[in-house]
Formats: sequence, structure tokens, C-alpha cells
Amino acid sequence: MAKSVRRVVLGVTGSIAAYKTPQLVRGLVKKGAEVRCVLTPSAEHFVSPLSLATVSRHPVARAMFDPALWEMAHLSLASWADLVLIAPATADFMSRLAQGRASGLLDTLVLSTKSPVVVCPAMDAEMWEHPATQANVARIKEYGYRVLGPEKGELASGKIGFGRLLDPDEIVRSVLK
Repeated sequence: MAKSVRRVVLGVTGSIAAYKTPQLVRGLVKKGAEVRCVLTPSAEHFVSPLSLATVSRHPVARAMFDPALWEMAHLSLASWADLVLIAPATADFMSRLAQGRASGLLDTLVLSTKSPVVVCPAMDAEMWEHPATQANVARIKEYGYRVLGPEKGELASGKIGFGRLLDPDEIVRSVLK
């Protein structure tokens, strides 16, 4: 990512690895990035909007149409961002990206942006290795999206394998270099 990238939209999907996102936001902010977070409904089971609002110093976008705002969040955030970072990205969300679906705020935002998109997968090893997931990863790479990870390590299931979200500090180094 070029040094001119200072505005990051962080999209958080419904993976247990979402608990690492406050550390990711804090790392991006410490390096000088302004971060706006978007949570999918599933992500809210693993990380709170309040936690992310606190470390980002911005309200968290959670719905396509917020009655408190006059603007459409997907369009305003898509044009605001220098980078859209999806971390963690579930198999389901990567499937939606590969299909070009626009069923929620985050996938609609991705379809609306002209900024680079970086996807950081997190899931169990069997899901990561499944041919459908690998086909979806290949497809989103064809769209020009950059995929970081996953890495091998202990997974939420207790198993060791590929599917673990990259360490937040590694993600920060990779996207802000």
C-alpha cells in the first residue's frame, strides 16, 4: 500500500477472529491511519461496536440505511476510503465477494469502491481447503483484491492447520508499508 493511504475502512465479518480487530484498529491508528469500521450482523456476536468505536474514534457502521445519517453509508465510505480491509473474512463473505453480491452494507461497499481491497481470511482448516473456498479466493484475486493469509496455527476448533487470521501487527505492516 502506498504511503498516501491514510483512510482505511475495516470490514469485520462473523468469525471468532473478530475479537482481534480492536488490536488491528489500534495498530493502524498508531501508524497514522484514520479508520472507519463496518460490522456485519454476524460480527457483532464476536466484537462490540463500542469497542471498535472507542479505538477508532469514529462511529461504527452497521446498517445500509442509518436513519441518523443523510448519506448512504456504502457510497460515502466507499468514496472516503484509500483502502478497504476485510479482516477477518469468512468463507461466506468471500463467497459473496466472488459472486458480486450486494446483500449487506459491507459487500455493497466493496462493490462501490474504486480503492484497493485487501481480504484477510479466517476459518477452520477444512473450510479453507475446500475447493469452493479456493475457487472463491481465485475469483476475488482475479478482481484485483489482495488476499493476506491465512496462516497455519491453532484454530478455534483446537486443531492446528491453515485458516488462522494473520497476526494484527503483520496485517498492519503489510497494508501500511
